[in-house]
This record gives sequence, C-alpha cells and structure tokens, in this order.
Amino acid sequence: MKQGKRSQKILEGLGEQYYRATLKSMGYTTDDLKRPIIGIANSWNEIVPGHFNLRQVSQRVRDGIYRAGGTPVEFGTIVLCDGVAQGHNGMHYILPSREIICDSVEAFAEAHLLDAIVLLGSCDKIVPGMLMAAARLDIPCILLPSGPMDGGIIFDGRQSDQTSSAEAYGMLSAKKITKKEYITLETLSCPTCGSCSYLGTANTMCCISEALGMTLPFGGTIPATVAARLAIAEETGKKIVELVEKNITARKIITNGSIRNAIKLCLAISGSTNAVMHITAIAHEAKLNINVLEEFDKLSRVTPHIAKINPSSKYNMIDFYKAGGVYKVLKELSAVLDKEVMTVTAKTMGENIEDITFLYPENKEVIKTYNEPFGYQGGVAVLRGNLAPNTGITKPGAFDKSLYHFIGEAICFDSEEEAEEAILEGKIKDGHVVVIRYEGPKGGPGMREMFKAMKYLYGRGLGKTTALITDGRFSGTNNGCFVGHISPEAAEGGPIAVIENGDKIEIDIDNRKINLLIPDKIIEERLKNWKRPKPKFTTGYLALYSKLASSGAEGAILKYENFDKNK
Repeated sequence: MKQGKRSQKILEGLGEQYYRATLKSMGYTTDDLKRPIIGIANSWNEIVPGHFNLRQVSQRVRDGIYRAGGTPVEFGTIVLCDGVAQGHNGMHYILPSREIICDSVEAFAEAHLLDAIVLLGSCDKIVPGMLMAAARLDIPCILLPSGPMDGGIIFDGRQSDQTSSAEAYGMLSAKKITKKEYITLETLSCPTCGSCSYLGTANTMCCISEALGMTLPFGGTIPATVAARLAIAEETGKKIVELVEKNITARKIITNGSIRNAIKLCLAISGSTNAVMHITAIAHEAKLNINVLEEFDKLSRVTPHIAKINPSSKYNMIDFYKAGGVYKVLKELSAVLDKEVMTVTAKTMGENIEDITFLYPENKEVIKTYNEPFGYQGGVAVLRGNLAPNTGITKPGAFDKSLYHFIGEAICFDSEEEAEEAILEGKIKDGHVVVIRYEGPKGGPGMREMFKAMKYLYGRGLGKTTALITDGRFSGTNNGCFVGHISPEAAEGGPIAVIENGDKIEIDIDNRKINLLIPDKIIEERLKNWKRPKPKFTTGYLALYSKLASSGAEGAILKYENFDKNK
C-alpha cells in the first residue's frame, strides 16, 4: 500500500504528533492514521428525497474503504431540493447553491489534506457542484448517487411523479379532472425515496457522471431501494483506495475527450437543458480549453437520439436502468466515443464497454440502436438569433415535431409568478409565446426554473399550441416548445428585455434560430431607452451572487472580475 501523498504531510513524522493527537481524540488509531485518509462528502438530509438513503449508502462506502486499506472520514454538505423550492423565493437559491457545495467540498478537502473523496449526491445542483469540486481539487474522486425513485400510480398515461401534481393542477383549473383524482396523487405519486423517477436534471447529471467516467458503471441508475445500490457503494469505497494507489486524479478523467463523451450521452438520451450549463462549469473548473456550447451545437446535429425516457416518453429511469442504462447507450455510441479516456474503474472507457454485462433483457421501446434511433439528431439544441445573440437552449427531444417551427405572438411577464397567475386565469391563448424575463443568473437572481409555468400550460391543454421563452431555466421534466438560458439576459440589457406584447417571435429548431420578427433598428431604439433595474436582493448571499454570476452561456459560474463591472 502506497501512502497517501497529501495527508502524510501532517500525519507522518515525529514533529507532527500535534495532528495525530488531535485525531486520536475521536478514536482513530495509529494504524488508521497510517492509511490514506479518504473523505466521504455526504449530502444526506431529511428534506430531499434524492439524499434520504445516503446514510445507508455512506456506511457501505465506509466498509469498502476500510476493507481496501483506507481510513474513511465523513463530512456533510448542504443540499437544496428543487421540488420543495419550486415557485417561490426559495428557487432563487437553487442554482447558487451549486457554488456553495463546490466551495465547501474544496474547503474541507484542502483544510484537512484529504487524499481522496467519495462524493455522495444525487440531485440537480449537488452532482455538478461536487464534480466541479473534484475538477478543482484534482485529487482522486468518485461520485456515487443515491439512485432514482420508483414511479407512482398511473396518471395521464404514464407512471406519475411529483411533477404530475403540477400538471394535474392545471387540469383541475381547467375542470378536466376531479378534486379526488387530484388529491390521490399527493400520496401515490412518490412511493420511495431517491432522485426523481423521470429524466430531470438530477438523473441527467448522474448519467453524465457515468459517461464522464466519474461514476462506476450503473452507479447513476441503479434504483435507490434495491440491494445493488448498497453493493455498488461498497465497491466504490474499495475503488477509491485503488485510485489513490495508482494516483488517478479527477483531471486525468475529466478531459476534453470525456467531456465530449458526456455531451454525446446527454444528446443521445435527450437530457436536461441544464446539463449544458453544468458541463460548461465542470470544464471550466478542470481548466479545459473546450467550448462546451460549440460542442453541443455541433454534436447535436450528428448524434442520434437513442433513448427515450420521461418526459420524452412514458418510461421512467428504472425502465431505462433495466433496459441497460447509460452503458447500453454508450455501447451503441461506441464508434463515435473517445474510448481511450480513463475512468474511475481504473480502466479506460473502451475497456469498461467491453467488460460490461447487461442483466435484464433489452427493451427497444426505451433504448434503440445507433443505426435505427428514435431520431437522427440529439435531443438538446443550441439556438441563436437577434433575440438570443449569445445562446438559447432548447430540448426538441421532449416536444412534438409540429412545434419545430413556431411563430407566435409575444405575451410578456417580468417574473415567473406573474406568468403562472396569467396561465391559471386563462389569459394565455393558442399561438402565444409566453416571455418570462428578469429570471437570469443576475436578474433572478439565481436563474429560477420555469417548471410550473410549462406544467400549467400542459395541464390546460396548451402544450402543443403555445411556446415559452425565458432567460431563466427549465426543469428536466418539462416538455413542450420552450427555449431557456436566453443570453444576454434581460438584466444585462439583452434583447429579451425589450420584447413587447404582440411582437412576433420565431422559433426554428431545424435551423437553430430564435428571432424577434421586427426590424433590428427598432430593437436598437428600444435598447437605447432601456434602464437597468435595481437588484432584487441587496444583502446576503444572493446579493453577492447577483454581482458575481456570469451568463447562462458561460455556465453561470462566479466571475470575481464582475466586482469591478458592477460597481
């Protein structure tokens, strides 16, 4: 066993007795302190379903670490629930929490000279925050999610989940279902803990971590409540010690090649639009020179849509897992992947694909082949035009092809709440393009999700006759014609700030365009008269975040040079 390279700076040698004495106060033995010190960043808590089982998962990780010759050291990080934070001021904190998680893992690891970390997290901002920390630290790291939850009672033709309640509320307001049908979902739509049962941002990022090489095969999709979840936890604990022995650090795994593999996987499964932003941030922390937006744009045109999972179909994450999961898709993509990249198995991606065994029968209603896919372009697309000079992100894999070219009349709202109220009151009509602005990283602040607005449109029967655009974000569960991450955002004086009710807007998926159909001269005149709004928060973390946040096109990372820019 080679000694850990970092912890021994303070734990080895006669003069370092102070540190050993401090740790022995908690029961560590002399032998414990001679082993590599392996951190377990555990985001367990009692309010986020995707993290509720991580106590048990963590214990098995501890077992694996100790069996392999390491000493586990567990610590906690915050984690916020998108579901609980939806539709109120809490959502302002969700994306900014990604930076807190990243910073806290970095701080703990550096302050205590950990030799490696197992990162336990499952949900929307926790997975990217932890992967950002791994890339920043560049020590051996493995991410292990908690696994997806089971689907609930059948509703509207598929297994329900918590988002079904939002759709159902729209249906209830339109008198399409009874109050009894609506209330039933409260008890039966979420039967187990785990990350949401559909392919939202949480499960998208767990899948991406597998494709990136930072999670053991099947680690992103094994259900939360099955025995295999605990077995892979122990294997993860053993494997992290092997990575220390072989000095396989995060940046040896997170490379330009593995980033491209992750993008291809995301496109092939029609993952959440938020993945674009998170992969951009991870690449930034790994100090890579890859342009993630350009890669998404280029690869989306040639990467086939191989897997369909709710919201793209009625099948949920457990169906995807049983159909072969991430590695089944990677195997189909094998000819166009970088198979030489290293992974946390201590083997290359190519070796992992060659070694993989699929336990369940194939299901071509969930995962098709590379040559006979659901579609010949990826499920996520980058749009540009005079309305979004930098970018807008959409998810054509999750909406009807009749909406690929949509021209409609703008109806504008300066907040998520205003738009949702108007939808429920029946003010949105067929042919409208709902514009929700001042919800970007700075203007929100925090780039809230327009999750409820899209669900309400669907519930009121407007999912195929309207569109929604925003400088905010969307949940991975949303479907319908939508474009988010519009940049520059309204608070930065982007064109979305000067759209007026009645303006015509064109969304053209095939040509990757989004345009305001008025003369550029009029747009310029309106922008000259535009005035920057006052910040919504002037104290606390959100005030700081709104000053430092970059655009969605840059991954909404914190840019400290923005202090001077925002004086």
